[in-house]
Amino acid sequence: MYKDHFEYFSNNKSVYLDNAATTQKPIQVLEVMNDYYTKFCANIHRSNYSNANKATTLYENSRTYLQEFINAKEKYELIFTKGVTESINFVATSFVKDNFDTVIISTLEHHSNIVPWHMQGRTLHQGLEVVNCDENLNFDLAHLEELLIKHPNSFVSIAHISNAFGKILPIKEIVKIAHAYNAPVLVDGAQSLAHIKVDIQDLDVDFYAISSHKTFGPTGTGAIYAKEEHLKSFKPYQTGGATINDVSFERSIFLDSPYMFEAGTQNIAGVLGFHEALKFITTIGYEKIHKEEIQLYSYLRKELSTIKEIQFYTDIKDSIGSLSFNIQGLNHEDIGILLDKQHVLVRCGHHCAQPVMKYLNIEGTIRVSIAFYNDKYDINKFIIALRKAIEILKD
Repeated sequence: MYKDHFEYFSNNKSVYLDNAATTQKPIQVLEVMNDYYTKFCANIHRSNYSNANKATTLYENSRTYLQEFINAKEKYELIFTKGVTESINFVATSFVKDNFDTVIISTLEHHSNIVPWHMQGRTLHQGLEVVNCDENLNFDLAHLEELLIKHPNSFVSIAHISNAFGKILPIKEIVKIAHAYNAPVLVDGAQSLAHIKVDIQDLDVDFYAISSHKTFGPTGTGAIYAKEEHLKSFKPYQTGGATINDVSFERSIFLDSPYMFEAGTQNIAGVLGFHEALKFITTIGYEKIHKEEIQLYSYLRKELSTIKEIQFYTDIKDSIGSLSFNIQGLNHEDIGILLDKQHVLVRCGHHCAQPVMKYLNIEGTIRVSIAFYNDKYDINKFIIALRKAIEILKD
């Protein structure tokens, strides 16, 4: 039913189960981007002719809609970026680098929330600490508190949902503990908005990194939420056009947030497309999305459990979106190739989460990641293809 809203599924008969990498885009997202480029293409925040004014208005309306969508207090707390990777690098460079002795992350982090800290010269137990997880990859809240006590000037940077395993981390509890020790919290929300409603006020996070392309919007677009109280401590990540109030050869005076942090020409079509993606989610409703995904996620786990050689690494409690596994004695990459031959698309590898793979003593996994437009037909075709791949590799 939902596939009718996505041109991809009219043009491609493959079963698409790689939504954690990127989601497909509904028709209205493509239409608004095409309209921008073909009907009123102009730069924003500069000229005052009609097309430029229209582009600027729609761009800023997108910021306002995102503010309301995640319940941010002020729209200037939202800065558009290229995506979650740039958002984390922005906070790391502009806020964390010179202000905090220690950065605390989790075992489940994507490379985008590990490498930026290494680039600051932080290594394990030398400016970087990692919170333990148990055998089911659950976050250890007690260990987080131990680290905060031991390292009083800390910054916490944590994924909301693991891209590799779908585990939902207890963000509210993490924030409550961190704030008790005056540690700000950045949340990598790359996997979140496609699956669950996010309320910034309720979570009380200090920073929240947002992805468009994992949320049914275009690639190359995202945002960072930064709580108002921190903005005055930020240094511009980049400088140049659109960030400046006044320039002479003696000095530069910057605009206020968010404009001082959005240097150069923005991905205008991308932001407008992201706006339409969020409106599309609103039309369907998170209650319906979550209900249908949970049913499909449970069905996927049940069907996979019928394969006797399967090896899981977590249960599905407090999980959504991604489900990772291996087939004992078989290479995950080989299985991925054979699935592709049968027009079933999943991701096989370490999923840019090598540290947790090393923690589990594996090279990688087969990852099935669903969205609300997937259905039991997709899962059934995947299971048939998987069984055939196993049979071929065992011959």
